[in-house]
Parts: sequence; C-alpha cells; structure tokens
Amino acid sequence: MTMELRPIHTEADYDAALAEIEQYFDKEPARGTPEGDRFEILLALIGAYEQQRWRIEPPADAVDAIYAIMEFKRYTQSDLAALLGSRSRASEILNRKRRLTMEQARLLHERWQVPAESLIAG
Repeated sequence: MTMELRPIHTEADYDAALAEIEQYFDKEPARGTPEGDRFEILLALIGAYEQQRWRIEPPADAVDAIYAIMEFKRYTQSDLAALLGSRSRASEILNRKRRLTMEQARLLHERWQVPAESLIAG
C-alpha cells in the first residue's frame, strides 16, 4: 500500500515516509517513470525534514573541518603531510600554530573535497 505524498511534520510522518521509500532501496526506479518521480519526491521530503530537524552545524574553523574529513575518510596526519608536502606543516596547521595558505586550502578542497567555505572560515 502506498502512502499519500504530503509534507512531513511529525516523527510518525517521517517513519511512514521511511517505510515507503524502503521498497526502492533494492531496486531504484528509473528516472522519469511514475515510480522514479515518487522516489525523488520522497527523497526530497525526507531530506527536508532531516535538514530541519537534525541540522548539522558546519565546522567552526578550517582545522575543525580538516579533522572532520580526516575522521570521516579515516585519513591520518601522515596523509595530510603527504598532501601538503611536509610533516611539520601538517602538525603546525592541526595544532593551530599556522594558518592554511590559499594553495593548501585549494589542495584540501580539490583532493579531499573539504568544503571551501569551511577552509576560509575563522
């Protein structure tokens, strides 16, 4: 039984939408089909509710952003040193003794996909 598509306002609505979208996880419907459209609408509704309900605050500064990416991608300080070309430079940045240069920020953004706005914050 398919649920009526409507905004998600409560946890019960959210749970119903999750139960509804679960059927598409094993076999995602083709775009442009009625099921594909329904899948995309459910994704948008669930995403909007999650964004509103459980907003994730951006990192306070570049170092916090780097640590978050390192944790998420399981990178080490050695990986950062290899990217930046210097173990001491990586250590100084992570210990907040040296700020990132624009070139280092560009490398982190391009190679590690750290959001640029996080790298220029604070």
